[in-house]
Amino acid sequence: MISRYPTYTFIYPVLVRLLYSCGLRISEALTLKCQDVDLAQGILFIEKSKKGKSRFVPMSHSMAETCRDYAKRMSFSANSNGYFFPSSDGGKYTRHSAKSTIQNIYAKAGISKLPNGRYPRVHDMRHSKATHLLMSGVNLIYIRDFLGHASVLTTERYAKTNPEFMRKAIEESTADNMTGIKKYGMEQKKELTEFLKQYRL
Repeated sequence: MISRYPTYTFIYPVLVRLLYSCGLRISEALTLKCQDVDLAQGILFIEKSKKGKSRFVPMSHSMAETCRDYAKRMSFSANSNGYFFPSSDGGKYTRHSAKSTIQNIYAKAGISKLPNGRYPRVHDMRHSKATHLLMSGVNLIYIRDFLGHASVLTTERYAKTNPEFMRKAIEESTADNMTGIKKYGMEQKKELTEFLKQYRL
């Protein structure tokens, strides 16, 4: 990636990781202000996103640490009203510009195109996060709050359209597997559910 300005190469690795790790919409990530990112607690505040809905989003320990290191590299001041992912003039990236750059990153990373000849959509990272949370056993209600869905019916589509989830649910519900189930990300699941119980808006 060619640096267009000194901090360019710092921004996109963190942006892409945050999109997946926190299940954000691209517009939510690009609109984040420095004051919306609580680096000490590892919490994002998403203000008035889709349908005017606000929410708190917890970061994993590693994601929070990545953001703290990024903030130092970017020389952000505490409680700054500037964008967390600023463009060259300090303003906000457009969705089109960000999506185009991420698509170029996919190409350079060797990510295969889909059967339709296109790369996966940026929004697919959000869908992937939701599916992975569901597969790890996180309750749909908490996934709804994490993603900022207005209704759990929207979140349910991840269960209905994922054959692997259905297969796993059937297998784990058999009598022989009802105890001692080892689910991936149990510690993160506990942190997420406890956090969302406390900060539901």
